[in-house]
Amino acid sequence: MSNIFIKLTFVSGLRKIVLDEIKKYPEFRVVEEGEAEIYLELVSNLKIIYDLRSIINVYLVKRDNKLNPHFVSKHKSTLEELITIVLKESGEKFNTFKLSCAGPESQEVHEIKNFIINTYKLAETEVADMEIFIGKQDDLWEIGVRLTQRPLSLRKYKIENIKGGLNPTIAYAMNTFCDFNHTESYLNIFSGSGTLLIEAGLSNSKIKLVGFDINGKSNAMAVQNIKKAGLIKSIQLKTADVLNNPDLGKFNVITSDLPFGMQISKGEDLEKLYKHFINYCEEIINPMGTLIAYTTEHKLLNKILIQSKFSIIKTLELKISTITNAYIYPKIFVCKNI
Repeated sequence: MSNIFIKLTFVSGLRKIVLDEIKKYPEFRVVEEGEAEIYLELVSNLKIIYDLRSIINVYLVKRDNKLNPHFVSKHKSTLEELITIVLKESGEKFNTFKLSCAGPESQEVHEIKNFIINTYKLAETEVADMEIFIGKQDDLWEIGVRLTQRPLSLRKYKIENIKGGLNPTIAYAMNTFCDFNHTESYLNIFSGSGTLLIEAGLSNSKIKLVGFDINGKSNAMAVQNIKKAGLIKSIQLKTADVLNNPDLGKFNVITSDLPFGMQISKGEDLEKLYKHFINYCEEIINPMGTLIAYTTEHKLLNKILIQSKFSIIKTLELKISTITNAYIYPKIFVCKNI
């Protein structure tokens, strides 16, 4: 199995966050780094990968310049070895599969699909338990099988979702700048379905965790997710409007997935909202406190921050694919009240 590797995929722009998390596990050895993927040497205990919170997906892969669909159709053992390991090590029951491959109507691809159906008794579906791919990556052919039934980014606590809501891996990345070992209080503004709060609570549930949103329906969804995460006693959730300056005390850390795109109501004055948000944060953040904000409207936020009391310490430029195969380019801002 020396030619089998672990492939981790993540949001483009979060590579350093991912590498920092990988360093926490001495078992992992990085083989290669890409813009949105990292390859690791195969480890004996694959279940430790499930603990990674910055990762979207994890695959077992083989890489070689000969592993094209024609070769795989003639040498099905190359794929069989990967599937066998996944079925044995994942501990999950797979009922369906999806094969992503160039030339999906070719005879070779049909042979591979029939092999999977007949050998493993899996049904082919568009949204599947077992995700398999054959493709080129950096001029090398690659075959891969996802290790888990669902992406790692689909957290088990996410039983309620808001359309266009924050990806949990991005929430995890934002929270890495919070220094939870030296933080006593954390406020999440525009808390939505509670992703930032839950990811913070999973890092340190002993700090004061507070969130608020104007939308009562979103708060009700957040409560369900918070309960599922086992953090209902650790997180305080309020229904409030930032424009009304809710009096919730002072905080060491403030985070926000700011409204943008589909989250913005028709006719809403985004500049007014962002200015008020920053002014409110200036009033309630403690000296040397940290503000972490996420938005695609980064030019607007940058302009407002430059005129504020906050200093921009770091920005992370992200590239995220949408369901329409387009891309959005949000930024994470890490700021200090200096």
